[in-house]
Amino acid sequence: MTASPESPALSETPSEVPSEAPAAPGAETARALHSPVIAWFRENARDLPWRRPEAGPWGVMVSEFMLQQTPVARVLPVYEQWLARWPRPADLAAEAPGEAVRAWGRLGYPRRALRLHGAAVAITERHGGDVPREHDRLLSLPGIGEYTAAAVASFAYGQRHAVLDTNVRRVFARTATGVEYPPNATTAAERRLARALLPEDEETAAGWAAASMELGALVCTAKNPDCARCPVAGLCAWRLAGKPPHEGPPRRGQTYAGTDRQVRGRLLAVLREATGPVPRAALDAVWDEPVQRARALDGLVADGLVEPLGGEEGGPGAALATAYRLPLG
Repeated sequence: MTASPESPALSETPSEVPSEAPAAPGAETARALHSPVIAWFRENARDLPWRRPEAGPWGVMVSEFMLQQTPVARVLPVYEQWLARWPRPADLAAEAPGEAVRAWGRLGYPRRALRLHGAAVAITERHGGDVPREHDRLLSLPGIGEYTAAAVASFAYGQRHAVLDTNVRRVFARTATGVEYPPNATTAAERRLARALLPEDEETAAGWAAASMELGALVCTAKNPDCARCPVAGLCAWRLAGKPPHEGPPRRGQTYAGTDRQVRGRLLAVLREATGPVPRAALDAVWDEPVQRARALDGLVADGLVEPLGGEEGGPGAALATAYRLPLG
């Protein structure tokens, strides 16, 4: 809902890393966290378009796809343009998947655009054009994993689900287990802790999900937590322990310059701007190193983000095609 570059992995299949489960907080301790965090949220929550009633379940779903590993500031203009063009799932489903890739712009990880298009098609065909309320039906949609299903059910429909993005995981790690950062991949112990902290009634649980996520995004941040503004600083196990430094595996950083991701982004930028097929020569001019350029282009074809025309149709020989275009479906 308020994800950052540290949001859930795009695969939505986090590893169940073996770990010792922290002692589950008692009901009284959990309740002591709920009220101040939810009250803080009511006073400090950002006014984001997907939180407004008019956004509806489809607006919430679109935001959740876009916010995976992408900051809110970058998402906002694309989100508003997207909903203006495709206010309902059926509107998106009626267009070619390549149009979703084109409209995705520079948000990054463009496979999300294809997954969102696939979800819109399934919603239109299976659910009469309405985003389903049921968690299991949300999970059955293409491109939706446990996190997104829980987030949509909670934020759009006010249901009781543990919504675990990296912001929430960090808040729980610090307040409940006394460590600076959660593990690199979500563990079974974290899931148990999230369930133990989840309020019993649906309205409070949905409020807690949104509030704990916002707290991690605005106050309990990764690099510079502002404990003076935290509504539960007096209960935070990490703060009370003297803020011990992280002792786990090194936290994974993200690089971009010179990577295949950068090459893929440049290739897609040319294709997004084109009104028709793009000759191979135009793509060859995007990146000087031919082996990396061919590998990036082959990867785009394999991911369904680009269609080769002429020459070899798909597969490792796709880079031998004479022209390329965004997918038509």
